[in-house]
Amino acid sequence: MWGEKTFFIIRPLLGLVIAVLVVALLHWLKIANPRQAVFNCSRFLSLGNTLLLTRDYEQMETEHFTVRFSEGDHQNAAIVAEAAEEIYEPVTQMFNYEPPASTVIVLHPDSTSLAKAFGWDRAEKAMGVYWRGTIRILNPDEWITDGDKRQTFMREGPMAHEFAHLLVDCLTLGNYPRWYTEGIAQYVEKKITGFELYNPAKYNDESAEYYKFTFLEQNFDELDPGLAYGQSLQAVELIAAEYGEDMVFQILDYLRKGDGLQQSFAKATGKSFDTFEKEFLAGRQSKTAV
Repeated sequence: MWGEKTFFIIRPLLGLVIAVLVVALLHWLKIANPRQAVFNCSRFLSLGNTLLLTRDYEQMETEHFTVRFSEGDHQNAAIVAEAAEEIYEPVTQMFNYEPPASTVIVLHPDSTSLAKAFGWDRAEKAMGVYWRGTIRILNPDEWITDGDKRQTFMREGPMAHEFAHLLVDCLTLGNYPRWYTEGIAQYVEKKITGFELYNPAKYNDESAEYYKFTFLEQNFDELDPGLAYGQSLQAVELIAAEYGEDMVFQILDYLRKGDGLQQSFAKATGKSFDTFEKEFLAGRQSKTAV
């Protein structure tokens, strides 16, 4: 057995070996930023935990998705699965990327179940949520009360939006600003389904404001949702209009390499983000908050 003296002699060598292995692993995974490596591991752990917690759910397999749902809710699961497959090709074509494995969708029976999964207040409402490797969808019966349920879910459901979030997450390994992923998800959703969240500032509400993007990022969840999401969408739309739609997604390539948004934006477009921000805010008709 090694004595204490031997251990203290070889401990620095063991540390060096571990460090080399970690660097080699990051290089093999093409992860430039250790924070991204940690996030990527946590995403896989979160997905594994979700699969464990939903092990008693029924399961429906499609070509690209795995839908888990409460016992007996086959009809809604089939609608969700169909909607997911319908948006798969147009969304992956926009990103020029396909996930390496089947995407897991958990169909929650009600708002309470969905809120509980994230520790939300029960008053919190959402039709869908993407979180670290898993898409969670609220049962269509909770918000579609009349008309053709299938057609309404196809047209107004959150599948394109949440799947876009998943692709941003996969492509950047978690290295992105909140407002940018929300802008992209809405941009994709609008192009595919035509849905757009109401933005008060866009319709010249005198009380509405636009924000500097640092402020928007830091306070996203405290702001009026229409304003926060609306500015995010309009910013992404302006990038697409000024530089071409491919630049919206090329920025993600630089984010994956570990760059921040400002550097990624500059490398992709050839223009500084500060210049873009000034042009964006100058072009808005509502007042701007510092």
